[in-house]
This record gives sequence, structure tokens and C-alpha cells, in this order.
Amino acid sequence: MAADDAMAGLDRQPFRADIQGLRAIAVGFVVLYHAGLPGLSGGYVGVDIFFVISGFLITNHLLANLLRDGRIDFALFYAKRARRILPASLVVLVLTLAAAAMWIAPLDLKRTFQDAIATVAYIPNILFAYQNTDYLADQTPSLFQHYWSLGVEEQFYIVWPAIIALGFLAFGKSRGRLLCGLMVLVVLSFIGGLMLTTVAQPWAFFSLPTRAWELGIGGLIAFAVSSPRWRPSNTLARVGGWAGIVALAAFGLIYNDATVFPGLAAAGPVLATAAVIYFGHWSTRGDPGVILNRRGFVFVGTISYSLYLLHWPALVIPAQAGGLENELTLWTSLAIAVICVPLAWVLYRCVERPAQNWRPLATARPRFTLLATAGASAVIVAICGTGIYASSHLPLSIERSAAAASYSDPPVFTSFVPENLTPSLEDAAASNPAIYATGCHLNEAADSAKGCEFGDDPTAPEVQLFGDSHAAQWFPALYDLAAAGDIQLRVDTKSSCPSVDIPKLEDGVPYVACETWRENVQDQIDRTLPDIIVLANYARSAGFSDGPEHASEWERGLISTMSEFPEEADVYVIADSPNLAATPAVCLSAHLSRAQACGLSRDEAIDEEINAAELEAVTIAGETFVDLTNFICSAERCDPITGNLLIFRDGNHLTPQFSAGLADELADELHLQLR
Repeated sequence: MAADDAMAGLDRQPFRADIQGLRAIAVGFVVLYHAGLPGLSGGYVGVDIFFVISGFLITNHLLANLLRDGRIDFALFYAKRARRILPASLVVLVLTLAAAAMWIAPLDLKRTFQDAIATVAYIPNILFAYQNTDYLADQTPSLFQHYWSLGVEEQFYIVWPAIIALGFLAFGKSRGRLLCGLMVLVVLSFIGGLMLTTVAQPWAFFSLPTRAWELGIGGLIAFAVSSPRWRPSNTLARVGGWAGIVALAAFGLIYNDATVFPGLAAAGPVLATAAVIYFGHWSTRGDPGVILNRRGFVFVGTISYSLYLLHWPALVIPAQAGGLENELTLWTSLAIAVICVPLAWVLYRCVERPAQNWRPLATARPRFTLLATAGASAVIVAICGTGIYASSHLPLSIERSAAAASYSDPPVFTSFVPENLTPSLEDAAASNPAIYATGCHLNEAADSAKGCEFGDDPTAPEVQLFGDSHAAQWFPALYDLAAAGDIQLRVDTKSSCPSVDIPKLEDGVPYVACETWRENVQDQIDRTLPDIIVLANYARSAGFSDGPEHASEWERGLISTMSEFPEEADVYVIADSPNLAATPAVCLSAHLSRAQACGLSRDEAIDEEINAAELEAVTIAGETFVDLTNFICSAERCDPITGNLLIFRDGNHLTPQFSAGLADELADELHLQLR
């Protein structure tokens, strides 16, 4: 097939107002979802809409260049992309850093500057995947988390033009064979996303190889609209276009945080968007363009990029100000979202649009744009490096010591951050029980009941610790008893996996490894026949149903677990530790002289519904409920510091130092005879 015949019908497509309207739907979904609009639980699919649009437009542009010039001018292409994407992106990034320096807690500033460097390097998505970020459930997200989608698109823009250009030459300039080759890549990317979603969801969510198929679908549509042979009938165009719009609305309403995503679920909004774009190309009377072409939709679509950039820090910074993890009211969030619209218009008019056509760069050789881009990025990296250094030297205590902690009922709280705090605020996040470093505490992927044993006295009672990280937090107390020869201790704990027999999701998919591990530990207990079994778990962790039936489901699951234990064993269920919501160390770094600002009232911190469910379960099973809350909280308050000890390493885990100090109290509750 001759080149002219192969590319016949391909040319730069005219401006399509309906695609601007589709962008308005996409950004509206994302912004309102992040603002917490009730009912729009699947608004995150707006990003998938953007991916398909970007793939369509960029492929159409590249194909037009091939038709006109027989090649792709890569330098010119990347220069135009840089002027289109980066100025508004970098301006918002710098403004976000300035706001963070004023309002974000000192302990979080270092992370903020590090995330900014990854963003400037165009790899924020890779960073978030590496950090195992849960986009749909992260309670303290990065200020730059929304840049992940830009990272995917920027990486796509690097490889996609080269793939098309090489394919164009390798397939003898045949459009049909090039299309088939691209279809193979799209299918492989889709299959990769399906497979990775079930085993490493963050990588499936954030990485280019598992998301490229979404942009690739848009690219395939660019081929489909290039030839009259693919033209549908007017009736099919109308029906198909409206079906796509209705499907997008349905996905936005039906999908939620529990939807396994991306996986197969991502195919829905991607194909629906592709349908709207494809059928909208063959515009007919009465198609979705009747709505999408309206001035309001086109306006929002025009400023959609700026609005996407602005809305996230505008919502997240007030929520994280002072390290308090403030829960914004719905009306506050919606008001912020509305205010972002005129701000986005200003950003579009003053930065985004002028930068695209700024004469000194637009008329110069492409390399000047690329050099300017590299220079601006280097300056921001230098600013971030300075910020990291400065934030590392901010004071994290006041110049005053506190008396050694004494464990009492009720505790005596310290109202300031003492210079002899143990662990320090800087070390708190990494202050895990020793079983984490030795591998005794299993990660999410492990499912064998390997366990670890402590204590050398064969005459001491055998104690089995079984549960998730909220069981692991009691290891320091039990280890001290084992080291003293009072018990023989076996530990079987696993991250985010309760010993309670209840279904759970991990990263949006069924936590199969948890169920297997729990069964294996049960089998091991049947073989070893311990004298005492200690259970502790986090009932409100991500992955459980948050509906009104959760407490009763938890009670039934706990009864089911205890029913599998040997009758000779005494079972003790430890009441869950209080939940302060905000991470105390981060909050305290912003309130060095007012530690109580980082605590909560006892009623707010303690889940009485779950406690009641566990108490009822152990009563039915004839076992024992252990509640050490009065050593952690007073009758009115749960605050983060007692004496010179930090009580919580994060919002819901005790520090190992504090846990170890409760060894005697825990021994009394377990009816142990100490030596």
C-alpha cells in the first residue's frame, strides 16, 4: 500500500467543542469527588476520561504530522508539550510549596519537598507506587498526589511518539499494520494492568505500563475517525454517543472506594469515553453535543487543566494545616471547589494560555523551550533541596525536660514536647516493635505461619500472640515477660490482617493472603496447644465495611475465630487502643507547647461500639476481655505524651517504649504469676 493511500483521510482534526465538554465532565467528576459530594463515589474515573482524551488528541496530532511531513519532529513536539503543560504545573507547584511552608506541620515539610522533587522530575506516580499509596483511601495524602496522572501522561508523551514513528517505518508506512501493532500494545498493557491489580494494586494504579492502554484506546479512536469507512449511521452515532454519556454518569455514581481499580473496572469508563469521542466525531442532530457544546461546559473544559491543578492543594492544605488532619465539612469543601473555578480561570488566562504562545519561545528553536524547562526545573529542585535542609533543622521540642514516665490509672499527661521525649518526634514513625526488623511480623504478601518464639524456660506457660499490627504493638510488653522467664511467647502477627474471621480488602482487592495465613496459624495452634492465646486487632482499618453492620459482623467473626481454638487454652482479647485520628508526632511538631491540641476526648478516641461487640463475643465464648485503656487515657482525655514518653507512634499504634512499660499490668490481666 502506498504511503499516500495508507494515510489517506488523516489530517489535523478541527476544534471539537464536545471534547471540551467531555473535559468538563472529567474535571467535574474529580473535583467534586475530592470535595466529598455525596453520591459521586466513583468520581475518580474522571482521570480515566482525561487519559482517553489525551491519547486521542496526541495521536491525532502525531498522525497528521506523519501525513504532512512523513516524519515526527520530536524536538518541536516536546517543546510544544512543555509550553502546554509545564508553566501552569510549575506555578501551582511553587504556590503549593509556599502555602505548605506557612501551614503544614514541620515534621511533614521534608516529605512535602521530597514529593515536589519527584513531581518536577516527572515521576510522582512512580514515587507513590513505591510508597504503596492507596489513592482511594489515603488519609494523609501528599500535596502533590494529583500530579500522578500528569506523570503518567508525560511519560506516555516520551514513548508514544517514538512507537508511532518507528511503527510507521517498520510497517512500510501502512496504516492498517501500524494500527494492528498499536492494538497489540494496548491489549498487553490492559492484561498487565489486570494481573498487577490483584497482586500489587498501587503499581497497577500509578504506573505507565498498566495505564498506557487507556491513552492507547484514545489513540486507536484517532485512527478510527480518520477514515470514512468507519463512519456509523446517524442513528448509531446518536445512540452510541448518549450510551457513552449515560455510562459515564453510571460509573461515577456506582463505583466507590471498594471497587477493584483499575483492573477490569477501568474498562467501563475508558470505553464509554471512547464511544463519546468516536460517535461525537460524526456529529448528528440530537447527539450529546447538544449538551457538551454548550458555553458552560466548554468554559469549564477550557480551564479544566488549571482547575485540576489547583483544586487538590486547595482542599488538602486546610485539612492538613497544623498537623491536625482536620475533617472539612461538606459545605466547606464544596465552597473551596467553587472558589477554585475563578482561580483556575485566572491561572489559565495569565499563565497557561500565554505560555503556549509566548513569542520568545514559540518562534525560537525548540531547544530553547527545552533548555528553559530544564532550567526552571533545576531552580525548583534547588529550592526544594534548601527546603529539605531547612525543615530538617526546625526545632521539634522545647528546651525543657520532663520527668520519667510513671504508669498510672489514670495517666498524667505532659502538656509540652520535652527535649528528652522518647521516642523523639523525628523517630516516632520508625519506632516499631523489634519483630518488624527481624521479619517476625509478616508483610501483606506472606501467608505462612512462620511465627517467632521467645523465652527459654520450658516450665513457663506458653502464650500465643495472634493478630494484626495492633497485636504486634503488645509484643514489647510480652517480650519483657518472656525475657524474665515468666512466659514462653510465640508471635504470629501480620500487617493489616486480623485474627478475626471476617472478609477484608487490601488495596481494593480481596486479601486472600490474610485468609490463608489465618487458617495456617489456626492449624499451628491446634498442633502446639498453647496455654494462653492473646488476640488484638484493629477493627476499623481500611478494607472493612464501614456500614452499620460492621460491629455485629466483627462480633460474629471473633466468635468464629475463638471457636476454632483448643478448649484447654485460655483466650484473652485485648481492647483496641484509642485512635487519635491525626498522627501525634506530626501534630506535636506544630504545637510544641500545647500537646493537648493533638489529643482527643476519650469519647472521640475510643470505639465503644467495637469494644461492646468484643466484650459480647468473649462473654458468649466464656473467655476474657482485657482493657488497659485507663492506663492510656484519663476519664476525659486521650493525649499523646505522659512524662517523657510518647504514647502513640501514629494515630492508632502505641510506641514500643510505652507498650513495654505496661508489661506488669498486662501480666496481671492475663493472670500470670510473675517471678
